[in-house]
Amino acid sequence: MEQVKCLIIGSGPAGYTAAIYASRAGLKPVLYSGLQPGGQLTTTTEVENFPGYPQGVDGNQMMMDLREQALRFGSDIRDGSISRFSLTQNNPELSGNFILTAENGTEIEAQTVIIATGASAKYLGLADEEKYRGMGVCACATCDGFFYRKRTVAVVGGGDTACEDALYLSHLAKKVYLIVRKPYLRASKVMQQRVFEAENIEILFEHNTIGLFGEDGVEGAHLVKRKDEADEQMVDIAIDGFFLAIGHHPNSELFKDVVATDDNGFIKTLADRPCVLDKEGNVIPGLYAAGDVTDPVYRQAIVAAASGCKAAIEAERHLAGTM
Repeated sequence: MEQVKCLIIGSGPAGYTAAIYASRAGLKPVLYSGLQPGGQLTTTTEVENFPGYPQGVDGNQMMMDLREQALRFGSDIRDGSISRFSLTQNNPELSGNFILTAENGTEIEAQTVIIATGASAKYLGLADEEKYRGMGVCACATCDGFFYRKRTVAVVGGGDTACEDALYLSHLAKKVYLIVRKPYLRASKVMQQRVFEAENIEILFEHNTIGLFGEDGVEGAHLVKRKDEADEQMVDIAIDGFFLAIGHHPNSELFKDVVATDDNGFIKTLADRPCVLDKEGNVIPGLYAAGDVTDPVYRQAIVAAASGCKAAIEAERHLAGTM
């Protein structure tokens, strides 16, 4: 069984930053990049709000830069995913706190683990979403809204996130459609009122998106207005961008039997530190979570990177106290 001091699961901004800090601390971290090396930023085109890139940077290039920086300091970055995770329950015959199995069958005994598996944006499941991904289909208004200044966009959803995204975009875009499948908004009263008062937001209640169209990118959306099966009306709207705001799904399934999560599956940590809690609310020594897998609020690359830094520092301090 392979033994490592620090195992990092995930390779977005949180995972790579954790690897950089852990490597510089001499922890010789092993990082498994997961199903989507680089994380969600590899699905976007240009990133303009990450410090250090005054002219912006392609999302894939940014992740390659972080990867190269981690490699420079000695990180062991491996393709593939971790398929099993368990605690050793303080077995005196084992020196590590955790036993993990990679998808290729490699068994690893780790003294510390940093979970940086991220979260996946929820999509409607339309083939056109994949067709136009990076060409008008977006899942982060804060990330990509800047590119739609003075243009027309649509936001799908009826909760607080959708209303927040619509309001954010309303300050940039010429017009914002808010596509809501129900005859009402689920958002808080305050958010609803702000949306209703925004002059350039048009709410399309009881509308469902059934497709997108465009030659070299999104140029419009096919909608169906449906009150019941006997009352349906097909509607097309002209838009330049299509924003999903129906939630994110944290990639925490691998750990659900061990760690505490909120109702949506986000891993719970201490309020001020990335230390993971068990189902009884106690800290699991040596286990840390960073990035979107533990963040239902901000979901920004810079926040994920910062939490990866904190997780690595916590892992270093934990190991210093046990060595």
